[in-house]
Amino acid sequence: MRRPGGWWRRKSTPEQVETYTRWSFHFFGVLEVLALGVTAYGRAGAGLATALFLLVTVHAAVCMLVSSRALDWTLGRRSQPVRLMWGLAVVTAVIAIAAVGIAERGPGGEVDTAAGSVYGGVMCFGAGVITLGLRDRRRVVAVVGGFALGAVLITFPLGMPALASVGLAGLVLVTGGFLAFTSIFSVWLLHTVYTLDDAKETRTRLAVAEERLRFGRDLHDVMGRNLAVIALKSELAVQLSRRGRPEAVEQMIEVQRIAQESQREVRDVVRGYREVALEVELAGARGVLSAAGIVAEVTGETAGLPAEVQSALGWVVREATTNVLRHGNAEKCAVTVRISEGRVVLTVENDGVAEAAEAVPSGGSGLAGLRERLSAVDGTLDVGRAGKGVFRLTARVPLPPDFPAVLEVAS
Repeated sequence: MRRPGGWWRRKSTPEQVETYTRWSFHFFGVLEVLALGVTAYGRAGAGLATALFLLVTVHAAVCMLVSSRALDWTLGRRSQPVRLMWGLAVVTAVIAIAAVGIAERGPGGEVDTAAGSVYGGVMCFGAGVITLGLRDRRRVVAVVGGFALGAVLITFPLGMPALASVGLAGLVLVTGGFLAFTSIFSVWLLHTVYTLDDAKETRTRLAVAEERLRFGRDLHDVMGRNLAVIALKSELAVQLSRRGRPEAVEQMIEVQRIAQESQREVRDVVRGYREVALEVELAGARGVLSAAGIVAEVTGETAGLPAEVQSALGWVVREATTNVLRHGNAEKCAVTVRISEGRVVLTVENDGVAEAAEAVPSGGSGLAGLRERLSAVDGTLDVGRAGKGVFRLTARVPLPPDFPAVLEVAS
């Protein structure tokens, strides 16, 4: 059974910020209904209050729809909702005119106040939501200014005093401008979070690419010179053979020797790439995690451990660090190496996985590869949740019986 809030914890940080931003815009609609529609019941009769409530509810629903579609557009998921934005403008104008008509032709008193509040409110919320679907600042200013001007053009012909019309236009300008600024800032913040997340993924890919370049460079340094010598000596042997010179055999023997030497050097390069050093991997993990904004705590002693143990555990550190960067949303990661009961125990623990069993399945190819490497040194691997929001990976490798003696000799 999934815990309450698990759907939120399974989201990445950008997805959480997007959800928060989206529901913040929806809350504007709820706020509009509460502030304009519900309060109308205390200012007018039941019939007129219900009419105003329905008008505000329709406007809030359209605002929610436009804000959701506009946010999708800003994230590049759909085309710009131009028709919906024009539709919101028309709905806003119709509801504003209806509210003014109710205020001017109603029984007066509190009805004027309730209808006037609805009129100004829908103009402000309409201006703020429409700007969410715009990128050009000049167009944003034009929309807010147009709504403020519309406030005057709608009320003045209906007999509202000039001072009241100007004051209402100023209210629409200030409040609509504030909502527009809030919308634009929220979208900018969301884009920034996504950009930072993309930069994190790019940094990870660059680290992998750098390692590939290093391996390719080492192979080039080993093979480039030897292949050039082999090509030259082979060509020389061909020429000598055509002339019937006995030196051709010596040249081919030299080619054979260089080829065998090249094979040995390539095996050394590959062995150095595969047999990683635990201490080097721990230092690399600390650097990579810190660069990704994760607090990394690395503790333990690695000196004197057998080479095969260091190699197996080094691969565990490398794969675990990669999983933390790719699959989790961690803020802290602790890597611990300790010796207990004749075994080396490596623990990698982070707080970025809420549903560990789903986020990192036991049958994954990465973990399967680690188990194969650990099985070669009689080691074991355990993964799973270790508490609320905590994921733990533990690798255990037995030490040879003479390990303490080896340490005494090394010291």
